[in-house]
Amino acid sequence: MKLADLDIIVTAPPAPGWGGRYWILVKVTTDTGITGWGECYASSVGPEAMRAVITDVFARHMAGENPENIDLMYRRVYSAGFTQRPDLTVLGAWSGLEIACWDILGKHRDRPVHALIGGRTNDRIRAYTYLYPQAQHALPDFWSSPDMAAQSATAMVAAGYTAVKFDPAGPYTIRGGHMPSMHDISLSVAFCRAIREAVGDRADLLFGTHGQFSTGGAIRLGQAIAPYQPLWFEEPIPPDNTHEMSKVAAKVSIPIATGERLTTRSEFAPVLRSGAATILQPALGRCGGIWEARKIAVLAEAYNAQIAPHLYAGPIEWAANIQLAAAIPNILMAETIETPFHFDLIKHSLRVEDGYIPVPTAPGLGIEVDEELARAHPYTGAALHLEMQQDAVSYHEVNRFAGGAPAD
Repeated sequence: MKLADLDIIVTAPPAPGWGGRYWILVKVTTDTGITGWGECYASSVGPEAMRAVITDVFARHMAGENPENIDLMYRRVYSAGFTQRPDLTVLGAWSGLEIACWDILGKHRDRPVHALIGGRTNDRIRAYTYLYPQAQHALPDFWSSPDMAAQSATAMVAAGYTAVKFDPAGPYTIRGGHMPSMHDISLSVAFCRAIREAVGDRADLLFGTHGQFSTGGAIRLGQAIAPYQPLWFEEPIPPDNTHEMSKVAAKVSIPIATGERLTTRSEFAPVLRSGAATILQPALGRCGGIWEARKIAVLAEAYNAQIAPHLYAGPIEWAANIQLAAAIPNILMAETIETPFHFDLIKHSLRVEDGYIPVPTAPGLGIEVDEELARAHPYTGAALHLEMQQDAVSYHEVNRFAGGAPAD
């Protein structure tokens, strides 16, 4: 059995676009006619440029190879062009293609992927959700309203979720770490207070930031929200500086989580060695795929750290996350996005039941992809999957982050 054909579908989720402006889906077929699906979570170049990268990676390093030879193909990709270091774009391409290989192998052997990477450790995976606006909530007011956030949290807990994430501390700018305004600190505290009062001890609070603070600013903010016992403080400073993140971890009582923008074990290992975080959040469509994420999870075990796979993408990456989570003992929870389009795209082959995701038993990733639906929603824009604000943070007015929703 050899890898033979590649097809790439860039699909745009309908408004409001939770999960990003577009999802890059890859369909890989073997010479024996078995099809595998993957998803590339790579966003530093546009989708057409990414299409070219994916095509090149497949043709150069994978076509004609047995899909079993994951490590061999990985070493080709990782070392390409005399690099032998993480390349976010190339490894994003590889990650989606690697996921497709595992889907093929599972289907070939009539076994779910988790059975091929260590077997089942968990029958169900704890899910968490971001706090999105409810039907009655006005935008953009929702993003700076503790009361609306508390209402959304109450609804999610009623639906069975035991952990909810929110990030009220201001926008993500291209300028690196900044000192939060007092308004941003006060609003963050108000969010934590309102949500904690609404859900009590029925749910964990997951405080999201995305690397927007200076070291001192992250410490100030973390200490301010600590009385509300968040389960984690996510990526408090830019992710490329593990030494400074370890200073935040030493000064803040909340566990630090990081990893959605990191790739391969070579970037996750320093996080663990320096004590920068105890919760790792690999995005499987970026970090190197399922097998590389499995290696990252093993590293984490040695440091008594846990894994919480990241998801701001489509349901194929979600399916890969669940297969990984089923096979590792140190899974904490898995990010989940529930929209009709997410579920329709995989024909409802994954589900959330009372806050948990039952591990599928079907072969491969355990999903069936609605290819016609994916092709019916092509992305035709020019923007990136996610974009950061160019303007500096304001110290005179509300700093609002619109939950990752595409502005268009």
